[in-house]
Amino acid sequence: MAFGSLVVTWQLVSDTSADVAKSSMEKRMSTNPSDHIIPDKRLAAVCGLFCPACRVFIESTEDSVRLQIIAKLTKRSVEEIECHGCRSEKRGIFCNKYCKMTQCASQKGIDFCGECVEYPCSELKAFQARVPDRIELWESHQRIKDVGYETWYEEMMEHYSCPKCRAINSAYDLACRKCGASPSCCFVKEHWDVVSKLIGKAGP
Repeated sequence: MAFGSLVVTWQLVSDTSADVAKSSMEKRMSTNPSDHIIPDKRLAAVCGLFCPACRVFIESTEDSVRLQIIAKLTKRSVEEIECHGCRSEKRGIFCNKYCKMTQCASQKGIDFCGECVEYPCSELKAFQARVPDRIELWESHQRIKDVGYETWYEEMMEHYSCPKCRAINSAYDLACRKCGASPSCCFVKEHWDVVSKLIGKAGP
C-alpha cells in the first residue's frame, strides 16, 4: 500500500472510531505541554521526525482498537505495525524495515542525520519529499543543531498540541482527535492546504 493511501486510511479510521478513541485517550501517557516535559530521546527520531506526533505511535501507545483496524486494512499484523518510537526496543515495520537512516547513523556514530558530513544525503531528501508530515524536516534538524534535541522536543510538544485541550495530534489530524477543535495544532494550521489536499478534506 502506498504511503499516501495509508495516510487516508488512518484518517478514515480516525473519523469512524472517534467514540472508541476518546475512552482510550484517558489512558494516554503524560504529554500535556502544561505538565513538566521530560524530553525522551527514544522519541526524537534520527531522521528528524517527532515520534509522539506519529499516527502509528499514537495508536500503539493509546488506542489498540484503532491499531488493530490499521493492521487489518494494511494486511499486516498488529505486532508488525506497533511502534513505540525510533530509538525504542519496539519499532514498527515502517521504521524497522524501511528506514535506512537509523542504521546509517549508528554506523557513523551520530545521533541525528543533521550531524552527518553528507547531510542532506539523497536518501534523506527523498524521504523528506515523500509526504506532508516531513515538510519541516530541515527546520527540525537545524533547530536540534542550534538548541539541542531537548529544547526542540519541548517545542515540538507545543507545535503538535491542540490549542484547546492540549492533546498531541498527528500531522494528519485536521481536527483534534480528542476534542474536535480545528485545526488540531500549529503544524496543521501552518500546512493545512497541503495536508488537507492529500486527505481530501475541505478547509476549516
